[in-house]
Parts: sequence; structure tokens; C-alpha cells
Amino acid sequence: MAARSRTSSLPRRTIQDVPTCENIKLSMNECRKVDVLGRGSYGTVWRVMAPGGCFFAAKEVSSSDRATEQLEQEIAILSEFQHENIVRYYGTDKDESKIYIFLELVTQGSIYKLYSTLHGLGESLSDSTVSKYTRQILQGLKYLHDHNVIHRDIKCANILVDANGSVKLADFGLAKITEGNNNHSCRGTPYWMAPEVLKTTNQGYGIAADIWSLGCTVLEMLTGKFPYDKPEGNRALFNILLGKPPEIPDSLPRHPRDFIQKCLQVNPHDRPTAIELLNHPFVQEARMTYIPVQQVNDAHFRRRLTF
Repeated sequence: MAARSRTSSLPRRTIQDVPTCENIKLSMNECRKVDVLGRGSYGTVWRVMAPGGCFFAAKEVSSSDRATEQLEQEIAILSEFQHENIVRYYGTDKDESKIYIFLELVTQGSIYKLYSTLHGLGESLSDSTVSKYTRQILQGLKYLHDHNVIHRDIKCANILVDANGSVKLADFGLAKITEGNNNHSCRGTPYWMAPEVLKTTNQGYGIAADIWSLGCTVLEMLTGKFPYDKPEGNRALFNILLGKPPEIPDSLPRHPRDFIQKCLQVNPHDRPTAIELLNHPFVQEARMTYIPVQQVNDAHFRRRLTF
């Protein structure tokens, strides 16, 4: 309860500060489904057009589905918190069979989608792009951790990129307002989960688990592969339980290697906090003028020139 009382003191924007599209009372009866942005075990994410021509993302879940619990958890978190590096929440609607959550439409999709597209073109995310993304992820994590929120599912597939290169944390279905290390449930995506999360001992775990996941995510961005990628994948959970971090290629430059190694400390007390990592040389190298979406366009252009 103490954590919720702190969230109520967060500054709220006045109507004058809110763009016109954000003032719309969203209803699926009045919105038009345009296309599917993604499907998963939780349901479907639609691109929807509201009256007046504004676009949003709408998560659709069956009201009889077990995923409604995660959706309600996501609503509870996103309705309380607001930050430039966290996907914005616009409201909820439901009918006889479905529940909908309206979210900011982040146009370029996930970082996973971006690096997969580049990989298909024989390209990869540059170190400077990863540095820029990492800084923004850390800014979002710092905000959450400052308000006692643990995300519990940090990975490239849950981090969205806008056309201007801004990065936003998404998918808060496993997030939780927490105090200390009072979490004991094994929640998250296995290959990105910290050892203490998998063990679920009486000791519990806290926000440091997000830092381990961040290290795995930065490794994922730099290599274009999941942590504990094949052929090691079948032994990944066993290795995590033993406290064996994913392999960090020797080919990575010194600063990103050091950053990842600091995140992947087996003892959660040895991991830096988000604010400490914001001062790491790798993050300080971020070139904020770089536009990553242009990297995809340039790759397409170079490939056309070879035909």
C-alpha cells in the first residue's frame, strides 16, 4: 500500500499539456481495426484508427482467457506511471467477450523485429545505435525502479522503437510493484531470467533481476542472437541455475563487453543499479543524433544497387 501512495503523488499533465489525440475517449465500437501488429498466447495486438484519424495500438484478450490477469496487471502499472521511455497507456474498453487496452502506437515495432530485418539484409545494429538504445532502456528502468516497479520481462521483443529513434519499454503483464527482495514467483522469459528468479528460493529477488535481463538484452542487440543461443539452448536453464552467464563474444569492443559483464554478475548485490549504469562509458558514447531506422533504409538501398 505504501508503494501505491507514492505513485499517487506523481505529477499529472493538465489537459492543455496533452495533444489532441490523447484527449479522445477510446471505444472499440468507434475505432476501426486496420491491421494486426502481432499475435501471441495472450491474444492479438491491432493497429486501430480512432475518430478523427488518430492511430493507436489495441491489445485484445478474451475475457475468459487466463491472460486477462496479466492484462489487468499491465493496466494497473501503466495507468500509474508515465515516462518518455515507457509505452503510454490511453484507456481500456470491454464488450461481452473481449477486453481491450489502448496503447501508444510505436511505429517501427520491437528491437527484435528491427535487428531481424537488418540481419536478413546482411546488416546489424551498430554499436552506437545499441549504445543509444541502452541509454533509453536504462532511463525507463531507472524510473520504474525509483518507483519500486520490477518489469520482469526485459528483452528486445518487449522494447519498441519509434521512427525518431526513441525507445520505449512495453509489455508490462509481468511487472509488479515490489518492496525489496519479496518476489518468489518464477516469472519472465527463461533465457533472459536471472539465476535468482529461476531458483525461487526463500531469499527471493528484486529489481536487480531486471539488470541481469538488461545485460542479456544488450548482448542480444549486439550479436543479433538470443542469449544462450543454439546449440547451447537446451542446456540454458541448467546453466543459468548454475550461475553461468551467456557467452560474450571476444569480438565485442571493450566498453560493451564490460557493460554486459557488470550486468551479468551472478550475485544480484554485485550488479550496478540503473543509475550507476547510466554513467558507464558504453552508455556515455551514445550519439543521440543517430537515426536507426535510416540504417534499414540504407541497407535496402545498397542491396538494390547490386542488382
